[in-house]
Amino acid sequence: MTKRTIDESERALNATLGGLGLDFEAMRAVSNLYLAANAVRNRVESAVLKDVDLTWTAFVVLWVTWIWEEMEATALAAEVRISKGTLSGVLNTLDARGLIVRSSRNEDKRKVVVSLSPAGKRMMKKIFPKFNAEETLMLEALSPKEVSALASSLHNVVKKIQSL
Repeated sequence: MTKRTIDESERALNATLGGLGLDFEAMRAVSNLYLAANAVRNRVESAVLKDVDLTWTAFVVLWVTWIWEEMEATALAAEVRISKGTLSGVLNTLDARGLIVRSSRNEDKRKVVVSLSPAGKRMMKKIFPKFNAEETLMLEALSPKEVSALASSLHNVVKKIQSL
């Protein structure tokens, strides 16, 4: 199978869809956002997460829990944007590795609260500098001003989507 470059893909899209009166810049921006997100995920999984046997989803669960300190499982699934069933499987794996603690609140024993264990906190403190180094490496082609503009632009895109 031949891997095509991003430039080749954009030329093929224009050739195929050029007569349809579409907003090509919007399509190009969203397509490149999707490609960039997947490229980032793949790079971080292979360069950082593989070494500690974590999936992207497990890392995001740990990250969100690390930042917010504890969360109800339902809220955690929503924040990570995965189903409750998927979260349950991820939590089972992280629990078996001793990286999280599950508990319940006195007022409603059915609600599971998730927090990082001491081992989970140590892991995040260990791997996040490596994760951030990869973030920096992936953005080396941009100036600091361009990185800031990109971050602001993506922030605005997310805010718009959240308002829809």
